[in-house]
Formats: sequence, C-alpha cells, structure tokens
Amino acid sequence: MPSLENTAEERKTPEKTAGAVSSAKEASASGPDKWKDTAAFEAAGKKKVSEERREVRYHSLDALYRKELADHICGKRFVIILIIVAAMTIASVYGALSGIKAGLQAAASGGSNEPFDTTFMFLKLYTTSGNSIPSYMSLIALIGPFIGLILGFDAINSEKNNGTLNRLVSQPIYRDSIIVGKFLASATLITVMVFATGIAVGAAGFLFSGIKPSGEEIMRVLIYLIYTVIYICFWLSMSMLFSVFTRHAATSALASIALWLFFAIFMSLLAGIIADAAYPVQTEYQQLYNAMKNANLNAGLNRVSPYYLYSEAASIIMNPVARAINAISYAQLVGAITGYLPLSQSMLLVWPHLVGLLALTFVAFEISYVGFMRQEIRSS
Repeated sequence: MPSLENTAEERKTPEKTAGAVSSAKEASASGPDKWKDTAAFEAAGKKKVSEERREVRYHSLDALYRKELADHICGKRFVIILIIVAAMTIASVYGALSGIKAGLQAAASGGSNEPFDTTFMFLKLYTTSGNSIPSYMSLIALIGPFIGLILGFDAINSEKNNGTLNRLVSQPIYRDSIIVGKFLASATLITVMVFATGIAVGAAGFLFSGIKPSGEEIMRVLIYLIYTVIYICFWLSMSMLFSVFTRHAATSALASIALWLFFAIFMSLLAGIIADAAYPVQTEYQQLYNAMKNANLNAGLNRVSPYYLYSEAASIIMNPVARAINAISYAQLVGAITGYLPLSQSMLLVWPHLVGLLALTFVAFEISYVGFMRQEIRSS
C-alpha cells in the first residue's frame, strides 16, 4: 500500500512537469527575440562606429585642407603666382581692347577686305590679341599648366625630406586625408584664380569699352572657365604623381615640365609623322585619296594630349562660328547653312573633351593616391 509521502510526490510530479514544459516554451519563445535583439544591437553598434569613423575622417580631411590652403596663401609662392596672374590679366585685357579697336577702325575706313564681325563682341575680349600681346585664351593655356605644376611638384617629397610627413602620419588621422587634402586645397586655389581672372577680364572690358554680355556669352565664358580649371587640375595631379614617386622636388619639377613640353610641342609633331607615314600626301594623287584620312588620324592622335583636348574645346566654346572638330570635305560644305552654332550644339561637340580631361585627371590622381598609400614612411 503506497505511503502518503509517495502519493504526495506523485501529485507534485505533474505540476513539476507542467512547469518545466511551460518554462521551456518560454525559453524557446524568447530565444529568437533575444537573438534579434543581439543582432540589432550589433548592427546599431557597427553603424555608430562607422558614423564615428566617418566623422573623424571628415574632421581630419577638413583640418588638413585648411592647413594646406593657409600654407599656400601665406607662402611666397602664392605671391609670385598672384603677380604672374595679375600681369597676364592686365596684358590680355590691353591686347584685346587694342585688337578690337584696330579691327573696328580698319573696317570703318575700308582698309580691311573682310568686314569686322560685331556679333559676340564680349567673347572677343577673351579671344582677340593685339599689339603683339596674345589673347587671354592663349596666355591661360600657356601659364595655366605652370600654376598647377608649381602648386604640386613638391607636395609629398618635400614633406618627406623635411621629416614633417612622418610626424603627420603619426597623428590620429587617416593617411589618405593627407594627399586628398593637398589636392583639394590646390584645386580650390586654382578655381579661385581662374574664375577671378576670367571675371576680371570681362569686367574690365565692360568698364573700358562698354561691351555688354548676353546670356549665352556669359554661359560660354563660365563653361570655358570650368574647362580651364579641369585642365589645370590635370597638371596639378600629374605634378603630385611625380612628387609621390620621386625623391627630390627638382626631379619632379623637371619631369612635369618635360611632360608638358612633350604634350604641347612634340605630340603634334609625332602625330603628323605617324599620319604622313600611314596616309602619305606627297603627290596630288595621294592628296586626293588620303587627305581626309590623314587629317582625321592626325587629329585622333593629337587628342591623346590634354593640351590639344583643351585647346580644341576652348576654340569651339568661345567661337560660335566653329561648327565641326574634324576635317570637312568640299562636298560636305555644299548646301551648308552659314550661321552661328548655339551653345547646346557647341556642347555636343566638346562634351567628349570634358570627359577625357576628367578621366585623365582622375587616372593621374588615382595613381598618385595608390602610390602614396602603399609607400612606407620612415623617420630619417
């Protein structure tokens, strides 16, 4: 006969079993929620860490950008660049006003066989030369690359030689902020200089000659200045590339100048030699069949050069009369309507030039960026 204790234990057993089952159900039900809460907590933590890193990166880049910009403005090099740019602006304005005045006087007196075109007079302030002084477009195409080279030829190697780069990378900042900050500071200075000189030329022309710009002329000038900024930034990125991979500033400066001379002078000679070898035009028979092919190949090879890309784009933007960038045969000219090309059509001709200049600038800076990030920096 079972005892009372056993009977009590048997009565408690179902209750214990039910309690165990209910607690197990609660645990199984609360398990996924706990995992979800943990995953959400980890995701929130990662997001917070990424935001903090992004904020640190932004503040470090901003500090280096301001530091480099202040060093440029307070340095003697900036004073030299400012003097050169001011002299270029004054000379171009004087030459343009003298050339426009001489053209108007010759047209009025009948001394010129061709009438002086008085349309788009505001653009002539940038494209006209006079008294043996080149136009603003010619001067900026010549001096602009040197501004980019001066600002970037010793951006990295001078820091290495002075020992300041080692102290800079030891600070709690991201390493890529150094080269990006240097490029952005120099690009900002280039942008301010280009737009300041462009606006100064237009304002001086308006004050001294009374030439009023139209809306299309203002847009053409602004687009031309944007092309000029990108063109000079290409040479800035190239000079920084040589500064990363060379040890001395003099070496990077000579390499940058040699590259500019090759693109500005020797590239056109090399393109002409290759085009003449592929499609000779020595005899009349060869000229009849090979003239167009020779000209197109010559232009295509020249477009590898950023100097040629910029010059061709600037001539199309600032000269509405220009209607094509490739060679045109006489048959194509027959029946063509004479007139000025609107801005939208001009941009259709030169937007590949903009893409090409941007691509060249990006590639040059990307190579210098990767080279700088992979370099080992030691204290001397």
